[in-house]
Amino acid sequence: MSFILTSIVMFVFWMLISGETGVIFIISAIVASLFVSFISHDLLFPNKNTTLSLKRLLRLLKYSPWLVWQIVLANLDLIYRTLHPSLPIEPHMIEIETDLKSDTGITILANSITLTPGTVTVQARKDGSFLVHAIAHGPANGLLKGTMQAKIKAIEGDEA
Repeated sequence: MSFILTSIVMFVFWMLISGETGVIFIISAIVASLFVSFISHDLLFPNKNTTLSLKRLLRLLKYSPWLVWQIVLANLDLIYRTLHPSLPIEPHMIEIETDLKSDTGITILANSITLTPGTVTVQARKDGSFLVHAIAHGPANGLLKGTMQAKIKAIEGDEA
C-alpha cells in the first residue's frame, strides 16, 4: 500500500512542478515515480498501517479552517507587536504537556504550533511534552489553554 501511495504522491508532485502534459512527460513522470517509490516508499510511509480512515480525514478537514483562522489571528497579533511603538515582545520558552500519544497527533500539534506566527516548536517528545518558543505571553497563554490540543485529540478520535 505504501508503494502505491508514494507513487501517486510522486506522480502528482512531478506533474505540478513540471506543468507539462505531453505524452513523453507523462510517461517520464510515471517511470520516475515508480522508480523513486520502489527505492523509498518506506521513507514516506514508514508504518505498516497506511490507511487513513474517512472519519479521521473529515475531522482533519474540519480542523484545517480553524487552524487557518488561528494563523490569521496570530499574524495580526504579530503585526501589532511589530508596529507598536513600545514593541511589546517578551520572548520566552514554555513547556506544554499534552495527552497526545500517537505520532500523528504529536506531529500535527508540533506543526500547528510552528505554523502559527509567534510560536515555534523547539522540541516535541514522544511522551507528549513540547518545548515551545513564544514571542510574548499572549501567544504562550493561548497554547496553555489547550484548545489546539483538544481539537487535535478529536482528530485522532478512537483511532489513536
